[in-house]
Amino acid sequence: MPRFDTSALPRATYPTDEMSINPDSHSNAATTSTLYVDLDGTLIASDVLWESICLLARRRPADLLRVPFWLRRGRACLKRNLAERVKPDVALLPYREEVLAYLRQERSRGRRVVLATASDDELAQKISDHLGLFDDAFGSDGRNNLKSAAKLAVIREREGQRGFEYVGDSSADVPIWEDAAASTLVAPSARTAHAVQQMDTPTRTLVTRSGALRSALKAMRPYQWVKNALLFVPLILAHQLADAERWLGSVVAFVAFSFVASATYIWNDLLDIEADRRHPRKRKRPFAAASLSIPAGFTLSLSLLVTGLGVCAALAPAPVTGMVLLYLGLTTSYSFYFKERLFIDVLILAGLYALRVLTGGVAASVPVSPWLLAFSLFFFLSLAFAKRYAELLGAQASQRERLERRGYEVGDIGLVETMGATAGYLSVLVLALYVNGAGESGLYREAGLLWTVCPIMLFWITRVWFLARRGELHDDPVLFAATDPVSYLAGAAIALVGVLAALS
Repeated sequence: MPRFDTSALPRATYPTDEMSINPDSHSNAATTSTLYVDLDGTLIASDVLWESICLLARRRPADLLRVPFWLRRGRACLKRNLAERVKPDVALLPYREEVLAYLRQERSRGRRVVLATASDDELAQKISDHLGLFDDAFGSDGRNNLKSAAKLAVIREREGQRGFEYVGDSSADVPIWEDAAASTLVAPSARTAHAVQQMDTPTRTLVTRSGALRSALKAMRPYQWVKNALLFVPLILAHQLADAERWLGSVVAFVAFSFVASATYIWNDLLDIEADRRHPRKRKRPFAAASLSIPAGFTLSLSLLVTGLGVCAALAPAPVTGMVLLYLGLTTSYSFYFKERLFIDVLILAGLYALRVLTGGVAASVPVSPWLLAFSLFFFLSLAFAKRYAELLGAQASQRERLERRGYEVGDIGLVETMGATAGYLSVLVLALYVNGAGESGLYREAGLLWTVCPIMLFWITRVWFLARRGELHDDPVLFAATDPVSYLAGAAIALVGVLAALS
């Protein structure tokens, strides 16, 4: 097959943080050839098929049961049915700036550019219209899945014997590169890059692939494991610190909770991909930024879930396993449904904290005081409201009327503030009532010293709400507390008071 002269095309590799293509590197013939561009993994860093499945799970979860039947009729049928039910916001897709810069450059030189994708044709047309960089676009039509050789057949039908350049990313594109006059790779695997480099065609790499380990760790949110320290609270308050067996039970529960929690964080992020992309901070999360693929997220979450439940089943008593399963059920239902329900969402968040405390008591075989559970419920309800308040302030600043995937409107901000501060002060009232009778428990020699804890807690809660009102509170109060020096000082003061009251 005749090819146009592209001997001047360089085989340079362009770094991901800058784009520098010399127009003189193309021959006159190369600049008149058609440039075909793949979508998934190439033009965008994600895959719209997987993004559509996540959207289906959030908006129409019952239809997930139909996915296997659509798939049995072929991937093109699956893509068409997904496109008819959920439509990703094409303005929010994670476009690769390096590829966009290359397309703009080639368009400015008068070159014809075509979007050629195995994704559904309807979505391909929407992306083409949104970007305004393509002369044409085509994709799967519900019957034919235009991937690999099938895509090449369409390109050949359009081009005849003329040469073309193809921009792709995966091993499925190798048959197309074998027939192309020039190859452009985007974030290829080492195997794919090696296969293309063996071909006798000019080759370039626009984007190199980065490691996913760091993104995987970020998706797990290990900083959130600090919440699971609540599992040790019953053991500490029962003054059983010297009992190694009780400590072991608490540690096992902590490990299980941490792994299961990380699995649910990943599910939550997968369901919230579009909402996170609209958020100034959350858009940097691995799945929203597409630094970690959705299939990798599914695999990681399943591994974490199996590990967490396996630790429970092997090392913890049945009641602890049951409570971990209860936590899993509540967090999953929260992500799929209750997250968007007014007030119920914050009640569930507060209840999940209280569940950690209760599980810690079961794991350590120590009784959990009703006072502790009541304090936990009001205290963490206040923090849950603080989280919503911070989100509402952000929505108000960006002139939005309501929160994404929440049941709150900006007009609710005053009520949320009042309810949150009230819940925080109620937790201190519960604490005071407990301290009033703490001398009868026999756990403290100088129970009167515990009254000092009340003003410390009043100070901390009041400070949190002042910072929230000023817009200085991180929209995750747990992360705020974990990085706030004043919170550490308050915690140390409370611990010191507890030790003095017990030993004096």
